[in-house]
Amino acid sequence: MTKAAHWLVIPILVLALLGCSPIQRFHGYAPDDTQLAEIEVGRDTRESVAEKIGRPGVHGVMQGSAWYYVQSDWVEGGWRAPVEVNREVVAISFDGSDRVSNVERFGLEDGEVVPLSRRVTSPGPTATVLLRQLLGSIGQFSPAQMLGGN
Repeated sequence: MTKAAHWLVIPILVLALLGCSPIQRFHGYAPDDTQLAEIEVGRDTRESVAEKIGRPGVHGVMQGSAWYYVQSDWVEGGWRAPVEVNREVVAISFDGSDRVSNVERFGLEDGEVVPLSRRVTSPGPTATVLLRQLLGSIGQFSPAQMLGGN
């Protein structure tokens, strides 16, 4: 092989190896435990929660007596389809006077909804059906669809 051919092969090999490197993508927003520690059950209101951690964005949901913050982490590896590796849902429930009655963080373990942390003054959020739908849709859509693409 000539010296010029070596200089052509090396960049091709480097590009081929880079194409195999996984790419991580993060979608949505779920407040971390430090941010959630600032929220006091029974004391904070919708407005104070909005000031402390923000309102749920486009990927979160505000429904009735609870706010849901959803974050998904995806890994894309070259030619393979993206795979969702993590999803967290933070549910903040409010009582009839718009005070925080419950703060929970849910994860997904083996297809089951799993509470990762819970600070509760009542049995739990009343909209568990919505939570199950949010966590149960893994694999039903791609990150491109979340961003508005086809």
